[in-house]
Amino acid sequence: MTVRVKICGITRVEDARAAIAAGADIIGLNFYAKTPRFVDVDRALEIRAAVGARATVVGVFVNASRSYIDERLRAVSLDMIQFSGDEDEAALAGWPVPSIVARRLRAGEMSSVTVRRTDYVLYDAFDAQLHGGTGIRLSLDELRVVDLSRAFVAGGLNPDNVAEVAALEPYAVDCASGVESSSGVKDHDKLRSFVNNAKRPR
Repeated sequence: MTVRVKICGITRVEDARAAIAAGADIIGLNFYAKTPRFVDVDRALEIRAAVGARATVVGVFVNASRSYIDERLRAVSLDMIQFSGDEDEAALAGWPVPSIVARRLRAGEMSSVTVRRTDYVLYDAFDAQLHGGTGIRLSLDELRVVDLSRAFVAGGLNPDNVAEVAALEPYAVDCASGVESSSGVKDHDKLRSFVNNAKRPR
């Protein structure tokens, strides 16, 4: 099956439309205020309306309160929730939509990751300051020895290297900074190249 493509950190309606036109399957909206890719509810609603049913819309949260998440889940009609902080099991449980749990990994840590059966996992590279969008790559050798059937793989992906990760057949590849002209602004040529290279037959 062709790998799915998630374009994360969408901040503009025109970028969402370009991502979907290129063939992206999943759009990520970041509700973490400390990132340049943050969107408020009003902007998220504009993007959600532009996306419609043409792609899955994921809300990305970092150590947010349950009420903060629930408000945005309902207001924006999110299809999935992504937890990208240090949330405990109680914070992850009991949501009415599927969830993605991000694991930010240092070198050598991937084999020790425990993933709940009901969740998707997102593998990303560890950075002491950033929760995603780091541009740091994960080791292909480490990715080859774990089950990727319910995994989103992020971490330094761009149009030039996504094909080698897609060849490992994860559930999805995930990109934010690798298809940008500046933080939060997507480059539409890079978007098209990224999706094409991720989905091209092997």
